[in-house]
Amino acid sequence: MNKEPANIKSFKIKNKTNSKIHAKKRIQTHTHEFLGSTKLAEAGADRHNHRFAGVTSQAIRRGNSHVHVITVNTDFFNHLHQIRIITGPAIPVGNGKHVHFAKGRTTLNDGHVHNFEFSTLIQSPLI
Repeated sequence: MNKEPANIKSFKIKNKTNSKIHAKKRIQTHTHEFLGSTKLAEAGADRHNHRFAGVTSQAIRRGNSHVHVITVNTDFFNHLHQIRIITGPAIPVGNGKHVHFAKGRTTLNDGHVHNFEFSTLIQSPLI
């Protein structure tokens, strides 16, 4: 049984010139968990915020560092919002670990948006 290492993912690329399919190996990188709350929006009895949580995309090389894509829905409060953002670069926190900062605005829904700021959790916290 020829088993691939856990951090290797196989995928196929179709060669456009001769239509042959070649197997190519891509090393999986890492992800981060995240959780946060939006800032308050609206006024009076409708004033509220939303929570969200999830896992980022794998690392995307950017200059001397990398970033992650975050795509998530907020929780539901008679409506929900979507968040789609690219994090900032890695921020070292010691012992070879890092986090990422994210800041932005949700989609417009129910006549308003929410701002948010948060950092991801440390990658591979138990390793």
